[in-house]
Amino acid sequence: MDEFAGAVQQTFDLCGARCCAWCVLPNHYHALIESTDVLALLRDLGRLHGRSSYAWNGEDGTRGRKVFFRAVERAMRSERHVWATMNYIHNNPIRHGYVERWTEWPWSSAREYLDQVGREEAALIWRSYPIRDYGDGWDAPEL
Repeated sequence: MDEFAGAVQQTFDLCGARCCAWCVLPNHYHALIESTDVLALLRDLGRLHGRSSYAWNGEDGTRGRKVFFRAVERAMRSERHVWATMNYIHNNPIRHGYVERWTEWPWSSAREYLDQVGREEAALIWRSYPIRDYGDGWDAPEL
């Protein structure tokens, strides 16, 4: 997952996108990105997904299985939407049962975020912008 997380970050960088939050899990990932050219970013992510699918299918001795099938772009509608999305992304490893604390997951911007804002501010943001049912239907917890 280190290699894929690095490739995702590199794709963002090459497209000039600013990554505000990210989390890579064994079978999907989430990212909060600021980009001036969303279509170019989606195109380059599609290429990354294609290369990754080809390589992983080759490792498994199979062809045709899609590892990734899309990237979804959602415009942030408000400050509340941004912060709730950041909380959702950082909480995703807990949602899927990989860790008990969001700072324990190594393939995430959670630790960097915590270093930037501090524990008190992160706790305040968590309480002020709860995720509740945010993201329902995006990725089932059992994924």
